[in-house]
Amino acid sequence: MLSRLFSSLLRVRVTLSYSTALFVIASLLLILGPQVQDRVVSHLSTNLENLGRGHLGTLLGSAFVTAEGYTFLLLPGLACLLALAELLWRSRRLIQAFALGHLGATLIVAAGLAAAIKLGWLPISVAHANDVGLSYGALAVLGTLTAAIPMRWRPAWVGGWVTTALVVAVAGSDFTAIGHAVALTLGILLSMRFRSDSHWTPHRLSLLAIGIGFGLLMLVGVSPHVAPIALPAGIAAALLATWARRHWVARSQSSRASLATVSA
Repeated sequence: MLSRLFSSLLRVRVTLSYSTALFVIASLLLILGPQVQDRVVSHLSTNLENLGRGHLGTLLGSAFVTAEGYTFLLLPGLACLLALAELLWRSRRLIQAFALGHLGATLIVAAGLAAAIKLGWLPISVAHANDVGLSYGALAVLGTLTAAIPMRWRPAWVGGWVTTALVVAVAGSDFTAIGHAVALTLGILLSMRFRSDSHWTPHRLSLLAIGIGFGLLMLVGVSPHVAPIALPAGIAAALLATWARRHWVARSQSSRASLATVSA
């Protein structure tokens, strides 16, 4: 019994380690008070000010704190999403996906903000805005699940998520939403290198359902007022992608049947 439990926990060891670290750090910051928390967030932020000073350690440290102190609220959904990915892809690929999303989206957003400030499109104060959290890495992991989605549902999955992320990024007023769209896209692109022969058990479907809810919370949470537009747009895109795929499959089958008839 204990050996079986230990074996199951070992399969999601990265998820457990990261979740435990987040819980411990959040608890310590809660005990130390808001002033200490603000200083820690400011020190670990991957904003242009810190990156410009060569504080590259923020690229790692920023993944272990949240600016608003929402770690306890986000942790259950995050753990389910990461656990599912670790069961599907194993620990090494989970780390690869999370790191690509967190580092890649952070650096791309930073480069975009620097260019926008230099061109006068954004005020210099943006360079000092806090940018910490786990959302970039988590959304990249969500994107990699594309490889595990059955082929007939994959266009709907990609179309729905990408549309929702883009609508929030365009209609929202937070540059974090742009980072979310970038991270999700990086994860989807990375999924092209992943292969999954695992079956969708009820347990994994439950983790997927929670992961989807967590992903939606991440996307629309930065601009809640955009949710009434972004969510219907995502659903519409998913339905359109499903219809387009079915239409394409039907035409392909019809063409093959016609060729077979002519050959006969």
